[in-house]
Amino acid sequence: MTEHYYSHKPDVVSNPKFWDFTLKGRTFRFKSDNGVFSKKEVDFGSRLLVESFNLNEAVEGNILDVGCGYGPIGISIAAAYPDRTIEMIDINSRAVELSKENAASNGIANVNIYESDRFDKVASNQFAAILTNPPIRAGKSVVHEILEESYRSLVAGGELWVVIQKKQGAPSAMDKMEQLFGNIEVPVKKKGYYILLSKKV
Repeated sequence: MTEHYYSHKPDVVSNPKFWDFTLKGRTFRFKSDNGVFSKKEVDFGSRLLVESFNLNEAVEGNILDVGCGYGPIGISIAAAYPDRTIEMIDINSRAVELSKENAASNGIANVNIYESDRFDKVASNQFAAILTNPPIRAGKSVVHEILEESYRSLVAGGELWVVIQKKQGAPSAMDKMEQLFGNIEVPVKKKGYYILLSKKV
């Protein structure tokens, strides 16, 4: 298959899947499809990121989900923080449409979901938090560009939360985040996945 989940318009035949999944204490009904990341379940990395995330509510600003896929991270965070707007972006047009469907079907209105190649269409640089389960298969340069653009897009005190497997580049991502932010924490390690956290000072 030449198409990947980070393709703009996947040309694989649509075959929707539906399932229920509980995140942050709420059960959601998700629809996914061929040509998007983790089409049959909420992947372990995304689950770990959602359950680990804790917003510093003293910091004002919206929240950004980079590479939102069909929406489990952004939608569950929007449900947990109804007073914030969650912007959700993905290069994959099918993923964006699925995110919009899933937000609507779960009654989540405090989201703004749109296509963007990395941060190309992101207008704000005033985010309180950015979360990403980055597209590892897109390559190290793309992942590191997401980290760089995240740094530029956070307010002072804002936080970048990343989930990444140790074997798929966690040490490299940690070095890059330390370089950009001057700090790096690993609040959670589980089954080879690392949650990485840096704060913009």
